[in-house]
Amino acid sequence: MFAVGDTVTLTIDTVRRGAIGKNHSATHLLQEALRQVLGSHVEQAGSLVTPDRLRFDFTHFSAMTKEELAKVEAIVNEQIKSNLPIEMKEMNIEDAKKTGAKALFGEKYGDVVRVVSMGDFSKEFCGGTHVGNTGVISAFKILSESGIAAGVRRIEAITADGVFAYYKNVEDELFAAAKAAKAEPANLLKKIESMQEELKAAHSENEKLKAKLANASLGDVMNNVQEINGVKVLAAKVPEMDMNGIRNLGDSLKEKLGEGVLLLASAFDGKVNLIAMATDGAMAKGAHAGNLIKEVAACVGGGGGGRPNMAQAGGKNPAGIDDAIAKAAEVLKGQIK
Repeated sequence: MFAVGDTVTLTIDTVRRGAIGKNHSATHLLQEALRQVLGSHVEQAGSLVTPDRLRFDFTHFSAMTKEELAKVEAIVNEQIKSNLPIEMKEMNIEDAKKTGAKALFGEKYGDVVRVVSMGDFSKEFCGGTHVGNTGVISAFKILSESGIAAGVRRIEAITADGVFAYYKNVEDELFAAAKAAKAEPANLLKKIESMQEELKAAHSENEKLKAKLANASLGDVMNNVQEINGVKVLAAKVPEMDMNGIRNLGDSLKEKLGEGVLLLASAFDGKVNLIAMATDGAMAKGAHAGNLIKEVAACVGGGGGGRPNMAQAGGKNPAGIDDAIAKAAEVLKGQIK
């Protein structure tokens, strides 16, 4: 604590101030680079500078491309590498304007302003803290570019130690990924491509096995065909299949059935997949796949619906599949006239 009359010593946190200066000077380089790449319509619309990062909002009409971002980043790093001297001068506002220094749009300035120049590359009205030359910034890396309002984009970036920490983290993740893939970092891409091929082959083999299993079950399932008011109806439980598999099986069974109504139920990963299909002839007599599945889905703790000719549903109670199959006949007796 201190009071009026005490003698105190004030010291600046030079490490923190230096980090802020690097990020602030980088925003000046960034704005000029954006104007060179995107056009003279670019104006500052907001800015945040902290010791860890910088955020720069600017006017632009569309998202920047990957190539534009790379070009902007390269220009800024080129100016950093050039060790441009950073000079600060206070001058009459009219004289400052004559030098071509950029002012913040909508900002009110007094008669005397401070102009910050970075070689011949950038010149702006600014009262903030900066480094002595651009080389002190060391490096510049854009982390993201996004839209925050109509016609306003935002870039977030880092400099100096932040860039080195960023690439250290990327390197650590690369080594972790390589270890998980049991490969050397230099060969990780080839390893991933090889693994993707293996997965693709395994998926293809799995689909073939599921199709084989489905075809093997066709004969047994067709024994469950019954007739309701002159319309053939097949309501049956089939082996474990995902929705895609049960849909394909339904198409195959519908061809074998000819004219009629089809309801298939399958338990898969602890859940229930249901599908109902009705042919034109069955629909002409009143059959409606969407209404059918809506009622039977309740038996398996689920819901669904669809068109008169095809509908699907899901449920969370495989134990109710037999009740759903039995319910189908009851519902269809009310539909088919």
